[in-house]
Amino acid sequence: MEQFELCCPCVLGVEGLVANELRRMEMQNVRPQNGKVVFSGDERSLVRANLSSRYSERVQVLMGTFPSKTFDQLFEGVKALPWERWIGKEDAFPVKGRILSSQLSSLPSCQKIIKKAIVERLKSKYRVDWFHETGTLYQIQFLLMKDQISLMIDTSGVGLHKRGYRQNAAEAPIKETLAAAMVDLSRVHSDANFIDPCCGSGTILIEAAMYAMNIAPGMQRRFSAEHWKNIDGKLWQEERDRARSLVLRDAAFEAHGFDIDKAAVDLALDNAKKAGVIGHVHVESRDLHDFQPLGDFGCVICNPPYGERLLDLDQAEELYRTMGKAFVPKHGWSYGVISPDETFEECFGRKADRRRKLYNGMIKCQYYQYFRAPKEESSSNP
Repeated sequence: MEQFELCCPCVLGVEGLVANELRRMEMQNVRPQNGKVVFSGDERSLVRANLSSRYSERVQVLMGTFPSKTFDQLFEGVKALPWERWIGKEDAFPVKGRILSSQLSSLPSCQKIIKKAIVERLKSKYRVDWFHETGTLYQIQFLLMKDQISLMIDTSGVGLHKRGYRQNAAEAPIKETLAAAMVDLSRVHSDANFIDPCCGSGTILIEAAMYAMNIAPGMQRRFSAEHWKNIDGKLWQEERDRARSLVLRDAAFEAHGFDIDKAAVDLALDNAKKAGVIGHVHVESRDLHDFQPLGDFGCVICNPPYGERLLDLDQAEELYRTMGKAFVPKHGWSYGVISPDETFEECFGRKADRRRKLYNGMIKCQYYQYFRAPKEESSSNP
């Protein structure tokens, strides 16, 4: 198959995770960049990345990147790209994008020029004067940043965080891709004893179970590129069969979720059932004050209320103090908490063993990780 450039945009801070998973998928020439990862692949690569990427926001065909300081430069650069490689004369190709810190600052004007340039290119290739755009959708996306434009065709449709299991959610839910990233950063294992003591609608529990069992996150949804005539439909079935063959069905993973809201408990259980992991996920109503690290080893990850949409700041900080008392350092146990509060460590009562900047939507957060056991007191006599 012919090789071409692909791009996976992602939440800031997880570029390395995306790059590593793409390499595990046998992608070629993987290059992490700010807010995205670029790589080389073919049609099968496009299908596999959509089905299996846990941390990417979507998969795009990267058509080209070039300087664009004037409208003439923009028009000629877009027109020079091989749009006919993907778009047929009956297909729809709307244009949308973003502009950041560039001399060309009018988004509508840039959209019109890009559309016109693609039309002129396709006119010369198909020798037609009008495009009805009644066929398959090829969504054109662009990012013009610091006078450099990148042009892409989206292959995913709705964002990849939409796994298909969460039609309903509790208030202030965490994004599935971010939850999966925290699971990876905490090195959850297939035999893990996993706990989320503030589980809400169960997103972190479910992403941990899917990660531990190696369930491809896109197995329960569809993608825009499934309708593309350029991609053999057999590839989608072959890659789904491959993904199923890699599931660790005998994994000893067990996840336990707690929430004081009974409605959230019911919702988490329903979502776990939809995700196909209900046999490994247990949820019940329990207050955080009652948390105890039972067993010899375990991993705790939680997304407590921030004082943004749930609770006020004072209540959130009191919750952090409760966590600091409940999440006691213990050999074999690790704790991960995401929070935007600059005073989190002070409230929690201990400096984190590791911090990682992540974004929960537009909110800049830190992922605080605690995994070091307390030093054993020396039993030797002086």
